[in-house]
Amino acid sequence: MIDRAAVRNNANYLRNVRPIDPEEIAEYIEGGAHPAVVRETLREEAFDLRLREREDGAFEPVPEEPVSAPGWAPTAFPENYSFALEDLLVREFGANWHRGESGDELREAVRRLKDDYLYGNDVAYDRVAALGYAIYHLPAYYATIGYVLDDLVENGLLDRTLRVLDVGAGVGGPALGLWDYLPDDAVVDYHAVEPSAAADVLDHVLDETGRNFRSTIHEETAESFLGLDGGGAGGDSGGTAGGGTAEGADAADGFDLVVFGNVLSELDDPIAVVEGALGRLADDGSVAAFAPADRNTAMGLREVERAVATPESGVETYSPTLRLWPDATPSDGGWSFDVADDLAVPPFQRRLDEAAERGSGDEPGEFVNVDVQFAYAILRPDGKRRVDVRASDGRCARMADSEDHVTDRVNYLAVKLSHDLSDGDNALYRVGDGSQTVDHYLVCTRETVLNDDLRTADYGSVVFVENGLVLWNDDEGAYNVVVDDETVVDLVAP
Repeated sequence: MIDRAAVRNNANYLRNVRPIDPEEIAEYIEGGAHPAVVRETLREEAFDLRLREREDGAFEPVPEEPVSAPGWAPTAFPENYSFALEDLLVREFGANWHRGESGDELREAVRRLKDDYLYGNDVAYDRVAALGYAIYHLPAYYATIGYVLDDLVENGLLDRTLRVLDVGAGVGGPALGLWDYLPDDAVVDYHAVEPSAAADVLDHVLDETGRNFRSTIHEETAESFLGLDGGGAGGDSGGTAGGGTAEGADAADGFDLVVFGNVLSELDDPIAVVEGALGRLADDGSVAAFAPADRNTAMGLREVERAVATPESGVETYSPTLRLWPDATPSDGGWSFDVADDLAVPPFQRRLDEAAERGSGDEPGEFVNVDVQFAYAILRPDGKRRVDVRASDGRCARMADSEDHVTDRVNYLAVKLSHDLSDGDNALYRVGDGSQTVDHYLVCTRETVLNDDLRTADYGSVVFVENGLVLWNDDEGAYNVVVDDETVVDLVAP
């Protein structure tokens, strides 16, 4: 048994002098120690010591500065991850995995999963379903998490040493995206909760992450892990290490980031699970939840967000659906999602799609999924918001009171909650202010230099709309606020 305290003390002494060499520390341990044992001990203690392992086997301190924006804009799913997935497919079905009976099984699994999501059915993952899910969803889910994390990074809220809980980690899209998003000098203590056959796929693809991504897979339900099923909270046992588990990084410690990647719609009680996860956060941690952009899952995510982020709980919606009136809570449908550039079609999707027998119900492109469209919410217990902007009665109207302003011109402070939803006619943008009880849209009938901030503002930006004409759209059951040559739109917070 090595003297861990001695290893830690020597590492803390050397960290400010020179790179930490396990062979050098081995010489300082009373009674001697093998350098390989010292190296493994340093790996296990690295997170708490804020040390990263270099390619040459030495260790050095992790910089204190938070993660800076990496300019995340992936154009393709990385080749090494594609090869890892195809390696699994070949192992399971052979080189022609996309043809014959195995190809038919995988295509049927994809169809079934798509239908289950569409109709809100319970989703079950056996080995084939997990591989089909990976083929169809892994690339887009890989890309999504980086766009979500951008909201935290812009305010310096993502540390270079990061303890992460990935609830319903699936086949690893968020994990791989997280690793590529972070800088090379980051150290991650990653815990995945995944009870299904997807855990085997996850374990395999996690091998493609680096030596400073220390991963543990907990093959249990979220309810079990969080202690919501009547048992004790999990996190210290029952996990499998995809790169080792660190004794100094017990999952019972506060997590800096809890991820719910496309899983809330599959939970029996997502509100209770999110509340349980908030209880496992560090004081300055964040819950990042995202979901497919389709109506059911996107609106379901908003329902969870609104149930959890209440004045009584003290939990704040950090982004994107800022509540600009501090005493108000929205109750509209909440179908809001962001859109990023499509990815290139990965080879494994192309193979599965091209091998389909046309005429059997398959349409070209049926098994290609490279759209990056997602609803998301970031929640924080410390009250922080992406931008600290508030509305005031003296300057603008509440969307909750729009009924009183129909055919009037009023001012609104609004969050832009969509890209252009029109079919090429008048530009149409969903907006909210946190008080709305029904859907609100800004309809630009004439763009001018005084209102073009509406078009150029990013998703989640806050704009001030001066002199917008409020109309009721009976067909849609929504308010249309007309932006024309009498309207000024100013970007308040990007």
